[in-house]
Amino acid sequence: MLAETICSAVSAAGLGIAAITAYRKRFLTAARIAAYALVPLGLVLTGAVDWIAGTALSPVAWAGFGVLGVAWLLLLSTRAVERRRVGRKVTGGGAEPRAVAPGASAPSRAVAAKPQAGKSAGDDFSDIEAILKKHGI
Repeated sequence: MLAETICSAVSAAGLGIAAITAYRKRFLTAARIAAYALVPLGLVLTGAVDWIAGTALSPVAWAGFGVLGVAWLLLLSTRAVERRRVGRKVTGGGAEPRAVAPGASAPSRAVAAKPQAGKSAGDDFSDIEAILKKHGI
């Protein structure tokens, strides 16, 4: 009963503030304030406030939240373990860091693992320079 009274008072105060804001010709802001002010009243009328109050004071509900938390932790921990196992299989035991995507083919892994011996740092940019010259940049 107290929660319903408080929600109604908050809604009334918010609608009063919205009316003052609308009087000052700020209609968009007034509409937004009115929307927020009607939320507590809507929660009271739908019975959500009673449900929340019943849930907050119910030990069975808190046990249910505890079970949901344990299930969430189990799910996250199993996913983490699975990711660690998959990462070790792809890199060959975890000795070297992955330099390419996990789904990459074997040739791209070989290219990413060792740099090409015949090219220097200047040769790497020659292709880019040729493309830029071709477009007049």
